[in-house]
Amino acid sequence: MTEPTWAPSLRAVATESPLVHCLTNIVVAGFTANVLLALGASPAMVENAEEAGPFAEVAGAVLVNLGTLSGEREAAMRAAAAAAEGASRPWVLDPVAVGALEHRTLLARELLGHGPTVIRGNASEIASLAGVAGAAGRGVDSKMGSGAAVGAARELARSSGAVVAVSGAVDYVTDGRQVLEVPGGDVLMTRVTGVGCALGAVMAALLAVVSDPLTAARDASAILKEAGSRAASPPPPGPGTFAVRLLDALGLLALEAAP
Repeated sequence: MTEPTWAPSLRAVATESPLVHCLTNIVVAGFTANVLLALGASPAMVENAEEAGPFAEVAGAVLVNLGTLSGEREAAMRAAAAAAEGASRPWVLDPVAVGALEHRTLLARELLGHGPTVIRGNASEIASLAGVAGAAGRGVDSKMGSGAAVGAARELARSSGAVVAVSGAVDYVTDGRQVLEVPGGDVLMTRVTGVGCALGAVMAALLAVVSDPLTAARDASAILKEAGSRAASPPPPGPGTFAVRLLDALGLLALEAAP
């Protein structure tokens, strides 16, 4: 049986157990930590402004997720992004609800100046960050299909120097030149809060152990899609059971990829 293309990346996570510094939103912090643990990574949620910068310098990778902002959390995000840039640590920007709200849109554009390695969002978030007029969704809900944002994603990748990942029924990952498609998953992945946010953390974990950001982002999407497909297998689960099954599926994928 041919090994999945993402298996070496997942094996590297399980072997190296990278420390992933997650500045993420209060809705998803626990779920995100459990997703990373299931894959063999080591999550840390250091969100105070005094420690976020120094911690980013020693972490394997950093996630900055704009979901629930506060003055303290924004200061921590600025410190972490600047420190990651200064220490050449890979980091992921997840511009949650950018375009829908002006303040976070301005913050996201400010953070772009610190050179994120990967930008991950839904179609509306990516298009809005790229400057597409009228692209804003309704909070975290996208009003666009992921395919409609591919052009904006390529432009954002070229202008920012980051790999850009658009999440949706099909995920698209681009470095501004290549565009990779990642199908799969299940609609139940949209019925459990935090799956998209957790994807940003998985991308950070892979960035810590995979040298090519495009490969890391693609493989992270493929791993989560595969786990989602398995978690939704018959008998059909409800959203609560699906969330538990998803964690179990991620853990099994890590075991299967182990050397």
